Amino acid sequence: MSCKEMVLLSGLATILLLTMLQDGDAAALGSGKASAEGKKPNPKNIFMKESDASNFLKRRSKRSPRSWYEINAENRQRQAADERRREYYEEQRNEYENNAEEDQDEQQERSREQMEQWRQWHYNNLYPSYHYNRYNY
Repeated sequence: MSCKEMVLLSGLATILLLTMLQDGDAAALGSGKASAEGKKPNPKNIFMKESDASNFLKRRSKRSPRSWYEINAENRQRQAADERRREYYEEQRNEYENNAEEDQDEQQERSREQMEQWRQWHYNNLYPSYHYNRYNY
């Protein structure tokens, strides 16, 4: 074989191999259902651009520091949750205090009424009672 035939044959083999690999990448990454149904998954949905992937990994790496925007957003969320929790507990405490105050008022009213009844029964609206003013001879 001559040198020209070898170059031509290797070029054709390379082109054939590249076309087979180009079709084979999308099918190799698809799920079993997609390949069984004959549907090819969209490679644009599977792969990211290299720059996007590196930016994503840089932002989401455990070792990389978070940006000020992320830190501020987390702090705002935490402060909002604390404020909601504080308002909830304050509302619960106010309700408890109001109920306790109402119970105390009712108890005081009942005891006042009982004392008033006792005084009316014993003194008969006279002070001091005529029973106590009698002389024993």
